[in-house]
Amino acid sequence: MALQGLKVIEFVGLAPGPFCGMLLADFGATVTRIDMTPRNSLDMLQGGKRSLALNLKKPKAIEVVRSLCSRSDVMIEPFRPGVMEKLGLSPATLLQDNPRLVYARLTGFGQTGSHAARAGHDINYVALSGVLSLLGRKASKPYAPINLVADFAGGGLMCAFGILAALVERHRSGKGQIVDNAMVEGAAYVGSWLFRSQSLPLWGKARGENMLDGGTHFYDTYETKDGKFLSVGAIEHRFYQQLLEGLGLDPDLSQFGHEEERRKQFEDIFRTKTRDEWMAIFETKDACVFPVLELDEVASYAHNRDRQVFLDPLKTTDDTTVPTPAPKLSRTPATSGALSKKRDDLEMTVEILGEVGIDFPQIVRLHEEGVVLLSTAPKL
Repeated sequence: MALQGLKVIEFVGLAPGPFCGMLLADFGATVTRIDMTPRNSLDMLQGGKRSLALNLKKPKAIEVVRSLCSRSDVMIEPFRPGVMEKLGLSPATLLQDNPRLVYARLTGFGQTGSHAARAGHDINYVALSGVLSLLGRKASKPYAPINLVADFAGGGLMCAFGILAALVERHRSGKGQIVDNAMVEGAAYVGSWLFRSQSLPLWGKARGENMLDGGTHFYDTYETKDGKFLSVGAIEHRFYQQLLEGLGLDPDLSQFGHEEERRKQFEDIFRTKTRDEWMAIFETKDACVFPVLELDEVASYAHNRDRQVFLDPLKTTDDTTVPTPAPKLSRTPATSGALSKKRDDLEMTVEILGEVGIDFPQIVRLHEEGVVLLSTAPKL
């Protein structure tokens, strides 16, 4: 795979950190997660990673982490500023041990600034980025799109990009560096087009009244007779004409003006047929009309099957619907960690610590000393 041979240390966290590590692991990196307890069940993105549980209050555990980082290419940490320094694992320390290390710091507010030490969640980071102010229906309060914008797009995905950029630069300089990825900045950067397109006719009105935010009848979702939904994105006039034809309306009707009247007309018409009946009509029309699929429908949808957008649930380790890695590489395709078999924590611990010269009898002693944490006590 594309990142084969890359060694990554990932400190346990929620959402953005695990997603960043998942991206690297799916594309071939060996990702070793440092846990605080054995058998962490909160990380839903751990497939394909190795796990080592350590008591970081013990000096010997810190020595183990330093040994691992000295032999690794990347280290990902999701803690508030100052935590790693208190543990004795600061960038200065680890980069002195390993000058080629890419030290990725993934936080909400970044390592500096007045909010750096404060707690926050996705909704707060998106709020400060400015993007949240654009999201929501007409005359409604701003509405957060679950936790996709900051945690995953501006957080994990942007951090992975920063890591790869630093690794590419390392090929020239031979030196690692610190990647300071703040989710406020990441969310803002993901929203670059939104900021830089404000002078276009798409915008200019209040939230929920613009072309792409639910303010137009031709770019919205509509409920069908069976309680399901269709997405409509007929922005260009030629697509709008085919939309009108599919709805049985005069294709010469004006696309603009009479907005509320036209929306009500569309709502009434779409409710006269089921979602599948409408899709049979629009299957041969370029009207930008497609079904809003539920999670239990996505894997069986024809196009998604053709492109293998989702894994076969019967082949995943927990029988759930899992997206396949994207984008697709022609020579060195990625493989989802969800296809990896679950491994025993002792087996992984022996493998990981063996790479830094710690043998099984030493592991037993470290477990007895409370340094290495295992769900079952190892025996010589």
